[in-house]
Amino acid sequence: MNTAFLGHAAAAASFSTGSLVAWLQGLIAPVFLGIVAICGIFFLFSKEILRFVQFVILAIIIAVIFYTPTIIRTLALGITHALGLH
Repeated sequence: MNTAFLGHAAAAASFSTGSLVAWLQGLIAPVFLGIVAICGIFFLFSKEILRFVQFVILAIIIAVIFYTPTIIRTLALGITHALGLH
């Protein structure tokens, strides 16, 4: 019984969230792109060019943050170095 507990503890300690993140990105990516495409087509057909441009810019920002989450840390470090707060 004690070895079974140690086995579960070792399995929990070796759990990595990298595969979970990859799975979520693979699952959410088609849904995100579909929603962006449907909303973009709606704005284009309703001839709301300004809203379309705003929506595309917002969608690009969200996609960059979602697909490259390390960019937030990189930007924060760059801003602190530029302001001399490092």
